Amino acid sequence: MSSKWIERLFGIPKPEPLVISSYLFPLLYLVFFLIIPVLAMLAIAFTYNGSVSLHWFREIFTWNSDYMKLPSSWHLIQSVKMPGTGETLYIIEGLDFGIILNSIIVAAIVTLLASIMGTIFAFVMARYEFPGKNVFRILLFIPLLVTPFVSAYVVQQLFSEYGLVSSILHALFNFRVRIDGLAGVTLAQAITYYPIVYLNAYASFINIDPSLEEQAENLGSRGFHLFRTVTFPLALPGIAAGATLVFIFSLEDLAAPIVFHSNNLAKKIISYQVFSKFLYGTGERSPLIAALAIVMLALAILAFLGIRKYVGLRQYAMLSKGGRWSPRVRKPRLGQALIIYLVLLPLLVFTITPQAGVVKLAFTQEQRVVTNVTDINAQIIGTIYPDFNVQLPENGVVETSKNGWFFQGKVHGYSNLIGEINGTLNGFIVGNVSIKDGTFTVDGKIIYADFQGKASKYNGTIHTQMLGPITGSGTVSAGMLNLNSSTFKATMFNIPAGKKTEITAKYVKKMILDPDVRRYIVNSLTYSAAAVVLIVLLAITSSYATSRFKGALTPVLESIVILPMAVPGIVVAMGYFYFFHQIFPGTPLDPIDPKHFNPAYVLILAYSIRRLPFAARSVYAGLQQVHVSLEEAAMNLGASRWKTITSIILPLISLNVFGGAMLSFVYSMSETSVGITLGSLKMANAPITAYMKEIMMSAVGSVNIAAALGVLLITVQIISIVLVNVITKQKYSFIGLS
Repeated sequence: MSSKWIERLFGIPKPEPLVISSYLFPLLYLVFFLIIPVLAMLAIAFTYNGSVSLHWFREIFTWNSDYMKLPSSWHLIQSVKMPGTGETLYIIEGLDFGIILNSIIVAAIVTLLASIMGTIFAFVMARYEFPGKNVFRILLFIPLLVTPFVSAYVVQQLFSEYGLVSSILHALFNFRVRIDGLAGVTLAQAITYYPIVYLNAYASFINIDPSLEEQAENLGSRGFHLFRTVTFPLALPGIAAGATLVFIFSLEDLAAPIVFHSNNLAKKIISYQVFSKFLYGTGERSPLIAALAIVMLALAILAFLGIRKYVGLRQYAMLSKGGRWSPRVRKPRLGQALIIYLVLLPLLVFTITPQAGVVKLAFTQEQRVVTNVTDINAQIIGTIYPDFNVQLPENGVVETSKNGWFFQGKVHGYSNLIGEINGTLNGFIVGNVSIKDGTFTVDGKIIYADFQGKASKYNGTIHTQMLGPITGSGTVSAGMLNLNSSTFKATMFNIPAGKKTEITAKYVKKMILDPDVRRYIVNSLTYSAAAVVLIVLLAITSSYATSRFKGALTPVLESIVILPMAVPGIVVAMGYFYFFHQIFPGTPLDPIDPKHFNPAYVLILAYSIRRLPFAARSVYAGLQQVHVSLEEAAMNLGASRWKTITSIILPLISLNVFGGAMLSFVYSMSETSVGITLGSLKMANAPITAYMKEIMMSAVGSVNIAAALGVLLITVQIISIVLVNVITKQKYSFIGLS
């Protein structure tokens, strides 16, 4: 290659292998392990009967199909009467617009809610000084702790018909509420992702030049008018960047849909459809799955292009330096203080309940308090079946067999302990039956009966034994006794009369001592650590090339390094599934070969791609703070570029490298999409998140074990962020966005 082309491409006057490799290593790595797998999936999506076709996309974008339609019902809120109690239950599930439109609508609503909450909290924290501000700071830190699946599960329980929110509403207004389906997914995602907007908005507010607002005030602008016309427009790019990332993360999220998957509406979004079709069609090269994944990718990239400028390496480097001025901070007036303490503080406390619930689940267990229920006054209407060899007299008394005659019927009664009782009863009755002119009376005892039903003062279905003395009457027909009325003095056995919560460490112990659970932890630690090695190499080489040289490949490399932020994890997983099967059939990299496949290799590659932007932005910011004159001086004195980098540059940016590596490690540990798809293909080599998914889909284990794993992830995140903040003397965010 001529010197002219080298200078044009790499920005150097003569060939330097180290500089060229700094460009080519990350560029080729990302092309081979990100771009080409996506293109492989693209090729499958556009294939039908062996030729290029839009068939699958026409199927997806057909109106009045499962993918795009108007709801059959426009009732957003349904009202039902709860059985037994007659209480009003309001159910909010969302409306079904089809898989494609559902995904867009959910992501849009999540983005709106997250933007409102994040912007309000950011403005208050950036512009007001008030007692308890440090408490706010701590509370705003907590939602940043990632606990896949379990936090969404806590949200689901909070908004169930017997959850905390419903119980409060029942106590105040005598009705209950359940948020489920798409509405539940939306709520869980909004609580999870609003800190992303908060971090970006906060950085924008504190970097606004105070003189601009002061000039507006001198011209008479005050209060909300000042915020609307000056402050908000200046902060809008950062807010928009956070909001768009929330939109992308909502589109690709799998944790909330999996937790709410018992409701069919929660399944009707793109991410779950791709995941479920992959899960139940393993080994198939499905063009429909590929087409759905491409639609998700297109939506994410379109959104990302709008904020490309604000999440790039250069923008992050500028924010990391901070402003050249002190932000405007003032004490709130009385009305503002009341809003902060009476509205925002309770809202903030509420948003940390998922993490608090995760800790509670990990360290507590609920046990049913079992008791006998006596003095049930009940009646049974049903049928008594005499033994097959018994001939009923037309008139007279007949005694049942020693073991009793079988009967079945409906029982209705009342108990002081559990209230009104309704259900079915199947069992055996002993005693004397008096028959006269086609009618009968019975005086005996139910010696065994299986009861299944409800009670007004008991949550859930009761399934237990019921017995006791019975008298009744009815008619005789076709050799059977039809019991029309009766008096049943019953005893019901082993009824869970309540719950008792105990503090326990058994789930944490199981997590540590159980070799099966421990294997998943070791797998995640190993894969994340290996991925970080690759991430650091990629981050250093790509950041050095893009920060020091201005060749034609510089903007290309910078764009491709941050591109993983826009590519949904499920798209990466599908791309790898198709790509590695085509290129490496019959090897440990082939996901379709159950004998040889080992998820470790593809997971390490996927983690290194997906978490690269965190480290790259941190390293780039460090390089921007090291003046190029230091390199030039060293090289003028005869040092080689390699010597200059290893002895001068790397020591100066080592803290940035450490910070980026720790953040990448943390988020690799909690990576969900690739882990629960490709990782689940061979559970012996699966990561933590794959095991947590198995629990949430009721395949194995206990939610408490998943919560203990969530606490482990929280602990790793806290330790990592504290180390980064202490060692680097900088406040790194968990999301890596500000």
